[in-house]
Amino acid sequence: MVRIRLARGGMKRNPFYYIVVTDSRNSRDGSFMERVGFFNPLGLNVSKRVFIKLDRIQYWINQGANPSNRVCELIKKSKRLLST
Repeated sequence: MVRIRLARGGMKRNPFYYIVVTDSRNSRDGSFMERVGFFNPLGLNVSKRVFIKLDRIQYWINQGANPSNRVCELIKKSKRLLST
């Protein structure tokens, strides 16, 4: 099953997450099919905390990929930021 989930990057005590499309059997930071955005929880500027390629997310969801709970929340938040 194809999943859209977070892959951790960054350093110790300084997390940075990539939003990736991957097979659910791969490890968290393992190989992935496509990188579709990032999430920086420690970013000072709200607009630079989340970047998501919504068109690519929609493409993968149409192909049958399931986003994780956290990625769903990030998608909703980014759509809200775009609409305002």
